[in-house]
Amino acid sequence: MKRIAPLCLALALAAGVASTAQAQLTMQMTNGWSFTFAGNVNAFFIYQQGKTAAGTITSKDLGVGTGLLPSFAVFDAKGKEENVDLGVHFGFAPQVEFGGHNASFFGTDAAGAQIDMRQVYLTAGGTWGSLLMGKELGLYQRGNILTDMTLLGVGVGGAGRGTALGRIGYGYLYTDFRPQLTYSSPASSAAQFSIGVFDPIRVGPYTTAELPRVEAELNYNTKFSGANTFKLFVNGAVNNMKTGPSGTTNTLTSTGVGGGLSLNVSGFALTGSGFYANGMGYLLQGDGIVGGANFDNLAVSPIADASGKQKGRKSFGYIGQITFNPNNSKFMIGGSFGENHLRQNDEDKAASGTTAEILKNRAIIGQLTYKWTKSLRWVAEYGHIDGYAGGVKATKADQGSLGMMLFF
Repeated sequence: MKRIAPLCLALALAAGVASTAQAQLTMQMTNGWSFTFAGNVNAFFIYQQGKTAAGTITSKDLGVGTGLLPSFAVFDAKGKEENVDLGVHFGFAPQVEFGGHNASFFGTDAAGAQIDMRQVYLTAGGTWGSLLMGKELGLYQRGNILTDMTLLGVGVGGAGRGTALGRIGYGYLYTDFRPQLTYSSPASSAAQFSIGVFDPIRVGPYTTAELPRVEAELNYNTKFSGANTFKLFVNGAVNNMKTGPSGTTNTLTSTGVGGGLSLNVSGFALTGSGFYANGMGYLLQGDGIVGGANFDNLAVSPIADASGKQKGRKSFGYIGQITFNPNNSKFMIGGSFGENHLRQNDEDKAASGTTAEILKNRAIIGQLTYKWTKSLRWVAEYGHIDGYAGGVKATKADQGSLGMMLFF
């Protein structure tokens, strides 16, 4: 399996098997299998100040937690049998902070400081490509989050239970780690294609699944003029859910497309990405623990056409980003601008009498990174966040963070 660079370890992501640049422990077994242990630990001081649109301070908070990337302990075992490359992967993601500044606590707010079992999967591959089955990062909007500089920082939120948001809800939807069976074409060429069938995602009252969720991604990576690089990716997903047994209920088909490109020339990297979705909300592509059920995917009392098909709300978002890492320098500086929008559906417009958007989330983020050693880095960020409701600015916030990340 193709090894992935430190950026991809960051989410222990994997078109192949995730790894650090230099894993410190690799053992060769007598049966021909090898075992590798790698990972990262990160922690940030995060200060947040919230305000009304008029500038009245509504909240202040300082905490210590992980950034968008959780800490990871990654275990891999690999072997080859009958000309088939085999592997298993376990990715444990321990957290740092309890929610609500609790001391030792074992209630619901402790969930953020427990171990999140993000990855459990097997792989089988050869010259024909590879198969992955188990729990792993999804394909839809995977490229969007991988090219976001806040993957190795904080972005928005943080210092509560679980990780920070990065730009989830502020430029893309969360890809998530989902049960799946995915095929990927051989990684030996500049272009690689992946397609998978996934465990479906529930959306509000739509909890019955009869068809798998389908996700796909196409990547193209190439070098030109020495170390300069160009990357292009396109991804998409289809998710079909019902409110009950077939033939007696309404149906929601959620769809989405995404894409982006990145150009790196002489240390300057220009990146742009975006998405458009229907019935996937503005944050997690479906229900989630943050913010309760529904996540603004649908109106509270959904209506359907004569065939029972529900019209979901449309959402879209984008990011523009520039970073600069001079040759032979330990410093990297970057900035990005991004938004997510959620539109009214027909029922919303009939009820409200307006065509204004339901919400818009916007964030401007600056980041400075110092590589203290090959494996250890300091990361400092500042972010300004605006929230709009009904087409009018409702909230604004400022956030600063400083922390360390160690990959091994």
